[in-house]
Amino acid sequence: MSDTPFFEQVSEGLAGECRKQNYSLKVTYVFEEGSSVEQQIRDLRVSDCAGIVLLGTEMDAGDLRPFLDLPFPVVLLDAYFDTVSCNCVLINNIQGAYLAGMSLIHTYRAQPGYLQSAYQISNFAERSSGFYKAVRSCGMSASKCPLHLLIPSIEGAYANMKELIKAKEELARCYFADNDLIAIGAVKAIKEAGYRIPEDIAVIGFDNIPFSSVFEPSLSTVNVEKQYMGAAAVQRLISLIRDPGQPPVKTEINTSLIRRNSG
Repeated sequence: MSDTPFFEQVSEGLAGECRKQNYSLKVTYVFEEGSSVEQQIRDLRVSDCAGIVLLGTEMDAGDLRPFLDLPFPVVLLDAYFDTVSCNCVLINNIQGAYLAGMSLIHTYRAQPGYLQSAYQISNFAERSSGFYKAVRSCGMSASKCPLHLLIPSIEGAYANMKELIKAKEELARCYFADNDLIAIGAVKAIKEAGYRIPEDIAVIGFDNIPFSSVFEPSLSTVNVEKQYMGAAAVQRLISLIRDPGQPPVKTEINTSLIRRNSG
């Protein structure tokens, strides 16, 4: 949470909408160690909680189910599971990655590469689907896209990319990265190796974190309306509190491509 500006901006949207709607917001962190999750769920049952916005970025369907048994509404934020019926608000990851992939292919007329997170979550899986959808729609083979697995942090991606370049792995003319942290770390390593960005290698990230606009070169990225996501989750939750029994709704927030100097 503390390493990723994405969550800070989502939280601002949550808090702002709660204030606007005259609800108080309590932020609780749930840890998997021991019986912490079960105890926290028991505590929620006897609390004055009216409803929960549950950040599901790194959850799976099994993690979610105990929360849906609580006697008040739950809105899942930043995740969706085909096997569980619940209200959720999430990013249209497929659309955003598709926009990035199409932009790279049309701009550089080359087979794009993929800077993929070494740690998989549902968001990254959807971004992978969107990127390869763009590749296939342009008549290219997805299997021919150079793929590099990088740790999804600036420091981790930088170290991984340095090792790949040192090992003389084939580099693509342009890359889509699963998030901005990966993109920034990779760009740093690519620049240190003597390549020009974007003249030699172009990179587009995902999330539009604040640092992406001041990094050199400024990072082209997929913008996510993070504060709006948080606000939309609160709006849906309050609607469920006031009018129980509504059918579950999946809300996807569309993205937009921001072209800057990296690709």
